[in-house]
Amino acid sequence: MVNKGSKKTKQAINREILESRILRSAEIIFAEKGFSGASMERIAERANISKQNLIYYFANKDLLYKRVLQETLGAWIDKLQLLELSEADPETSIRHYVKAKMQLSRDYPYGSKVFAHEIIGGAPVLRPYLVSDLKPQFERDIKVVNSWINKGFINKIDPAYFFFMIWATTQSYADFSTQMEILMGQSQLQEESYSRAERAVTELILHALGASKK
Repeated sequence: MVNKGSKKTKQAINREILESRILRSAEIIFAEKGFSGASMERIAERANISKQNLIYYFANKDLLYKRVLQETLGAWIDKLQLLELSEADPETSIRHYVKAKMQLSRDYPYGSKVFAHEIIGGAPVLRPYLVSDLKPQFERDIKVVNSWINKGFINKIDPAYFFFMIWATTQSYADFSTQMEILMGQSQLQEESYSRAERAVTELILHALGASKK
């Protein structure tokens, strides 16, 4: 057993780097081709490794797809915890929350698309994790928003739909980026586009909640 204070070996670090490269490559292939259209050969080629090396890390496409979804959901849940762990006022907490969700759309657009396809398909792989991991966090965050309402910090709303609205809005900048690029005359959404979107979404939500100090 490795002590918590011990440093990672160079081999462990290299393994993590390669696994990350494989997962990012798999995200792209699954997002572009769907699960049925993706292949281990395509993913290996994208990751610039041999198929044999890929299989050493992930024995088959099913395992790789499951891992991509778990990684995406894990990153999402980490951001969800911002409200639960925050001791800041509602305005500051919401600003940080929207910013974090927008960053996920900007930094992991392909992972978001894979996640969306899985949900649209009825979540056959993710359903157990949505129940065991996402739902408890969701319920904790609802309690946070309800506490703001009870203290008179924000207007009375349905907390569940408050979160659904934020998720739908921020994830659109990943899942429907092509539509936005066409309408905005961009070949790819630029950093300024995400910044403007973050400001617009945040201000709309804060004003609707009566939580903005501006």
